[in-house]
Amino acid sequence: MTAFFILMIVPFALLAFTLSEQAEEIIQASVESSASQTIDQFASHAVTLMTQVEDIGSQVMSSRTAQVWAALELDRDRSTAEAVLAKQALREYMSSYALNNSNGISITTYTESAGGMWTQDRTYQNSEWYRRYQTENRQWTAAHQDNDQGDLTLRNREVNSFVLPLVHLQSLRAAGIVKVNYPTALLRGAIGKIQFGETGKVFLLNGDGGSVLNQNLSGHTELLQAALAKLNGTPAGQPGGVFPIEHEGVVYSIFFRKLPEADWTIVGEVPEEELYVQIKRTRLTILLVTLLLLVLAGSAAYRLSASVTQPLSAMARAMKHVKLGEFAAALGQMQGQKTSGSEVGFVAGEFERMTHRLQYLIETEYETNLRRKSAEYKALLLQINPHFYNNTLEIISGLAAMKREDLVMDAAEALGKMMRYSLNLNSDLVPAGQELDYIRDYLLIQQLRHGDRLKLAVRDDEPSRQPYIAKFILQPLVENAVKYGLEKDGTAEVEISAGICGECLVLSVRDNGIGMKPELVRELQAESESGDAVLILDSEGHSIGLRNVLSRCRLQYGQSFRLTLQSVPGEGTEIVLNLPILRGEPHV
Repeated sequence: MTAFFILMIVPFALLAFTLSEQAEEIIQASVESSASQTIDQFASHAVTLMTQVEDIGSQVMSSRTAQVWAALELDRDRSTAEAVLAKQALREYMSSYALNNSNGISITTYTESAGGMWTQDRTYQNSEWYRRYQTENRQWTAAHQDNDQGDLTLRNREVNSFVLPLVHLQSLRAAGIVKVNYPTALLRGAIGKIQFGETGKVFLLNGDGGSVLNQNLSGHTELLQAALAKLNGTPAGQPGGVFPIEHEGVVYSIFFRKLPEADWTIVGEVPEEELYVQIKRTRLTILLVTLLLLVLAGSAAYRLSASVTQPLSAMARAMKHVKLGEFAAALGQMQGQKTSGSEVGFVAGEFERMTHRLQYLIETEYETNLRRKSAEYKALLLQINPHFYNNTLEIISGLAAMKREDLVMDAAEALGKMMRYSLNLNSDLVPAGQELDYIRDYLLIQQLRHGDRLKLAVRDDEPSRQPYIAKFILQPLVENAVKYGLEKDGTAEVEISAGICGECLVLSVRDNGIGMKPELVRELQAESESGDAVLILDSEGHSIGLRNVLSRCRLQYGQSFRLTLQSVPGEGTEIVLNLPILRGEPHV
């Protein structure tokens, strides 16, 4: 089937890839060329208008009317009548110039002493365009409203301006400034008609990234700033071009055209996926054709795979589940497979029957093992009680021989409590508090027997008494601690503690006895970490009590049980059991 797919699909895939690559290059070059031409056309329109405005400013500044007015402004001995007549003549000259211009261009002049030509208002000195002209020598302004106009209509419209000094040509002294205004709508209307894709926009920006035409930059500011930052690294001789830039996970195509005369830049931005929508459509067409051929080839291949490949693949998957012991999943893989009279069908059918038989045998063995472990656990529990009660009866017998009736009563009462606790067979799990009370009764009997030679301490708190634990796991450890502590000369010290640490109940038994050999410590630690129960009958009489506890903990808690064993020969031993917390009365 692989060979069939290679022969049918690979040629079509190679053809689709080749056509897609060529179509992408051709369409991308065409789209970029068209977009660049559109921006160049707008740039040509803007440069033509700016050239016209600049020529008008130069003509007004060098005209005889403006020069006469400038001479009178610089002459401190002029008469008021001469100044008024000259100003009136300049107003008429600028009005006639504006009326004869089809682009709606208007002209005004400003002086520090008289203010604007039309309003005699000096507030223009606080305007942004004037500040930039004075501090940065920026002659081309951004869009604004100019109150110094001949009528109200001109005052209410947005204009861009060209500012130049009004120089008296004979003395070369500046008498003021000439400001040529042209409607912002002349450029904003033209740039607003440019459309790239569905959401692409074109902006006219100054060197600071601000809008020259007061266009709405909301939602585009960060992208435009990133584009201008990248433009600053382009060669000075490159007036325009296109480059990609990524912003907020979207790749944009940036088209630009510099207008060095005014330090302006035309910037167009559009997501590449919108700009190259034709490429997407072409690729989609090729993909659909390829997909159709794939469906046809797959349909033909299915007939072959249904009879040969499919049963073999299902059997291979089922084998993986069998390897992991997941028989139900393996049988699920084999369900629905055709078992025809062919060799493949025969093998698949026999494998399914073999899996059923193997599952039955393993489940039977598992149930047998559970019964064996349960029987082993009961045997271990029974092993503890005779061992302990034999020692207890010897203690009571010794006290009776010494005629210590009062102590015999205490020992008998403690033994009675312990027998009631031992004979309660309702559950193999008990609250830790009951187990600790049982240990206190046991230690009372030991204290009565050994007197001052034995120092005992049991520490617990209310939280540590609540969790359920396996019954009789502390008694063998405490019995060993007392036994080996008394084998040393001096006083035997035994400490038992219970506490909660995270999600574990921590039980600790510490003594100052003879300790264990390092080899035995390592052996017991390894046995506690193994996955199987500790084999007491194979211990050859060494540490039977401890091995008994470890085996019961492993049977009860499985891998969740942890043992910490520290022992130094001649100094003592500490055994710490970390048991998972079981809250509430368990169901047994």
